[in-house]
Amino acid sequence: MHDIHESGHTCGCPRTADLDGDGPAAAGRRRFLQGAGLLGAGAGAAGLGLLGAAAPAQAAGAEPAGAEPGKARRTGAKGKGRWQPDPDARRFTVVVMPDTQYLFDQDRIHPAPVEASIRYVLDGGVNREDGTDDNIVFLAHLGDVTENGLPAEFAAVSKVFGLLDDAGAAYGVLAGNHDVRSSTDDRRGSTPYLETFGKERAARTSGYHSSSPDGYNTCHVFKAAGRPWMVLSLDWRLSDAGFAWANAVIAANPKVPVILTTHDLAYADDGGRAELSGYGRKLWDQLISGNDQIFLTVNGHYWPPGRTVLRNRAGNDVHVHITNYQDRYYGGAAMIRAYRFDLDRNTVDVSTFSPWIQEIAAEERNTLAAQQVELTSDVDRFSLSVDFDRRFAGFAPAPRRPARRPAELLVRDTAAYWRFDGGRDGTAVPAQQVVKDLSGQGNDLLWRSAPGTPDGALTWSAEHHPDQPGHGSLLFRGTKGPVRGSYLETAPTAPLNRETFERGFTVEAFCKLPADWDSGQSRWSSLLSRWGTAGEAGRSGPGTDAEEPVVTLSLSEAPALQWCVYPLNQTGASTCWGHQLPLDAWWHVAVVNDGKLSRMYVDGCEVARNPATPAVGLATLGRPWMLGGYAYAGVLDKVFHGHIGDVRIVRRALRVRDFMTA
Repeated sequence: MHDIHESGHTCGCPRTADLDGDGPAAAGRRRFLQGAGLLGAGAGAAGLGLLGAAAPAQAAGAEPAGAEPGKARRTGAKGKGRWQPDPDARRFTVVVMPDTQYLFDQDRIHPAPVEASIRYVLDGGVNREDGTDDNIVFLAHLGDVTENGLPAEFAAVSKVFGLLDDAGAAYGVLAGNHDVRSSTDDRRGSTPYLETFGKERAARTSGYHSSSPDGYNTCHVFKAAGRPWMVLSLDWRLSDAGFAWANAVIAANPKVPVILTTHDLAYADDGGRAELSGYGRKLWDQLISGNDQIFLTVNGHYWPPGRTVLRNRAGNDVHVHITNYQDRYYGGAAMIRAYRFDLDRNTVDVSTFSPWIQEIAAEERNTLAAQQVELTSDVDRFSLSVDFDRRFAGFAPAPRRPARRPAELLVRDTAAYWRFDGGRDGTAVPAQQVVKDLSGQGNDLLWRSAPGTPDGALTWSAEHHPDQPGHGSLLFRGTKGPVRGSYLETAPTAPLNRETFERGFTVEAFCKLPADWDSGQSRWSSLLSRWGTAGEAGRSGPGTDAEEPVVTLSLSEAPALQWCVYPLNQTGASTCWGHQLPLDAWWHVAVVNDGKLSRMYVDGCEVARNPATPAVGLATLGRPWMLGGYAYAGVLDKVFHGHIGDVRIVRRALRVRDFMTA
């Protein structure tokens, strides 16, 4: 645990490049500074007050391959581009930069590493190999920007951060103890730090929301993944007024998730296990724990890095991270940490690296630089699993799509449409129940049950896929050995029983397999199948099982979806395969046939194992369809275990945009 770190840092590295001389390192850096408007065309690096700067060979200011000096997609070069992250992309990145104090220490000013990190941020985190970028939306400095809090140190820092200002970037800076050289709280009054990073400058940054009256605490709100997110940049010591301000600004934005950055909150042992510091406990008790919106905190100040997860008063997780590398080579080499949010995967991928060292050709990095180019321990490179909708549900519940009227789902050529939102949640479906075919085609479903099945084996449920038209489902509780369970089937005279679908079809269903789904009990059970065997239909081609149904949408032991049918134009079966489905999640499946080929889609995405052999129509013996039942050799063999939501069958191929999820 480290409270006040002294400097005394010396490089002592055998291979260096003079950033103030005439070599390639200095030339590359000057090109960048000139392009960014920080140097005149004929100025030298000493114009920034650089004294005795030393860096690993080679060029600290190297430009991306093929780039015009000082120009990139979102550089801070005047007139060359503006800060333009994608506010709606579901992947975005927040970058944090911890203690840079040893790079701004009186007459030992080394801005090049910080410049490289800022270039990386302004360039969007572009991957120079494939051109993709990280969609960086915010940069947060964690304090101890300088070693002594002196005007000369902040003058050098100010020029470097001017790159962000020129680009109109979103960034936040906070005061560490070295920046204010004081144990007092945020009522300390004017300091060189405040004169550099006070309200006036903060107000010009993208996403600025407000500052505390003293100017030492700042709030930004940026947009990403189509919603607002807040970053609170808090002084290293809050006064009572500071706590009141922070609580008030969160309360004024009650639906906005919050990332809290500060200098002192948690420290870690050598194993990376973090715990709250003395002041951190106060911050937790008076601010973090009571504000469910705070889901992530990041602080510097201490080393080694570490992390933990704490439970707030609402019973939700708060990820607490410490990141600081000033004890490493070259004062941390302006190491940054990227938090790459991916809302489609409900994951935050975290990595820690030095853009400055990355810019140096591998063969020119000295031994220590090579060791620090990227950190890969489990406290420096890891992934967080965060179900964002569930985590934020307490203060910003995801808008639920309202139920849609059945008439909206009756597209042209609808053959049958069943939904299960007519019963009270948890109650049994009675034996006399008839589920109407809402298409008006007369394909109503009747209750059926295996002998010996206990009451309540088929119940109504309020659970449903978020994009399902009807807000309800059926919960099947089928078992095997012996076969037990209730299911539904079409009436013996239903028109659907005779349908061959020679012009094509679309079969859609919503389903959810519960966490207790057991392959031994439920493999090869069906969501939807058709009575009648392949042998009865005269099928005897390669791969034919004469006793299996002529049509079935089943689940393998994986479980994976399988569409196995006997088309009119084949002597054998035609099979589409899905991938393994995680349990306890809702899925939408669609099988589409255009009169020639069949394709399976899961959640609107075409799967890989779709056959290339033409499959025309579906064989039928004029017998009923089953929902939740599966027969083998003409005898009920299995009953589905899980939820089935809306089911629709259409006599033509639908486009993805016309599925029930549309």
